[in-house]
Amino acid sequence: MPRVTDAAAQITHRRVLSIALPIVLANATVPILGAVDTAVVGQLGQAAPIGAVGIGAIILGALYWVFGFLRMGTVGLTSQARGAGDDGEVTALLTRALMIGFAGGLAMVVLQVPLIWASFQMSPASAQVEALAGEYMRIRIWSAPAAIAMFGITGWLIAQERTRAVMVLQLWMNGLNITLDLWFVMGLDWGVNGVAFATFLAEWSGLALALWFCRGAFRGPGWRNWGQVFDVVRLRHMAIVNTDILIRSLLLQAIFVSFLFLGAGFDDVTLAANQVLLQFLMITSYGMDGFAAAAEALVGQALGARQRAALRRGAWMASFWGLVVVVTLALVFALLGGAIINLMTTSDAVRATARLYLPYMVAAPPLGWAAWMLDGIFVGATRAADMRNMMAISFVVYGVAVWLLMPVLGNHGLWLALLISFVVRGVSLGLRYRALEAQAA
Repeated sequence: MPRVTDAAAQITHRRVLSIALPIVLANATVPILGAVDTAVVGQLGQAAPIGAVGIGAIILGALYWVFGFLRMGTVGLTSQARGAGDDGEVTALLTRALMIGFAGGLAMVVLQVPLIWASFQMSPASAQVEALAGEYMRIRIWSAPAAIAMFGITGWLIAQERTRAVMVLQLWMNGLNITLDLWFVMGLDWGVNGVAFATFLAEWSGLALALWFCRGAFRGPGWRNWGQVFDVVRLRHMAIVNTDILIRSLLLQAIFVSFLFLGAGFDDVTLAANQVLLQFLMITSYGMDGFAAAAEALVGQALGARQRAALRRGAWMASFWGLVVVVTLALVFALLGGAIINLMTTSDAVRATARLYLPYMVAAPPLGWAAWMLDGIFVGATRAADMRNMMAISFVVYGVAVWLLMPVLGNHGLWLALLISFVVRGVSLGLRYRALEAQAA
């Protein structure tokens, strides 16, 4: 395993792009899979199967998302151990991540009946849709251990700048999923269950491929060095980091969920326009994710090696390319936003309303740049308490902004509150950056 032995000179534009671009390309396949899932069940000629796959996928995605901390926490801890040259801890972190992933997945399998029941209580649907979605979820949930363990493996690979492996994993799983979708649904006429079995097999095969990519770690005895794997101090530190990241993520999710609920209070056309425009934010997040990952890996390695200059260079070079992305996206949204909206909806009323609020999507990428990049920088430094606290401030400011602006400006006020929360998170994290650098010294 190559080590970080040099300082800032090793961090080049090429290195940053080699980490980031495979993640960006991998992310590009995600919406394709969702479109195929919808399209194949759409060929059945009924509305219920489409709704069942949609609601089932959303519920399981939300349940799995709770364990998203495993990826971020594993990136930061592993990159720091790698930077410090502690190969034993790098390997032990892989074992810990796999154990947490398997335990979380098995808990979901055991608790599937109350989890599915509670999910439908919060998101009720017609009896037919709930019945089909229940079948879909009862099949897919058996791959929960694989899906959640993949969070940890993905973080472990990113920490070592092996993002090409992450890209191959994503392409393999989504490609296999699409192929099996077509075979099971169109060829074998398995309906909604065919989509579920396709995802089940794709996720377990993805885990098998991921473990093969990690085979070097399993050749030595370190991965089963139980004294280090279960070291109380390291486990406590990992638990604290992951808990803070979980709280931060729940607060972020609360902002977006409340945005959707508040938007639902307007007329149907405005609600639909908001949903269309949120896809612009999704595109931005997919584009920025790769450069945030580059910051995670480079900052973590530099911090582990106690190389302050390398930390600063890694943070600023990844942020530079993130800035290139957000400026490019802002220009694309400004010039082609209307055409993109037309592709997403055929309703003239929704198109007109979405164009009215399009300027907020032009402003969103540059205004959110600092928040996206500093998230990656602070993940690499495992400054999870700062992330939690600044997100809490952002959440409170968002709530106040909604309270003040929505009664006066309506949906404009709602969008302004969301953008204000981006700015507050970026500024507040930026004020903590100096303390992060001092940690490396």
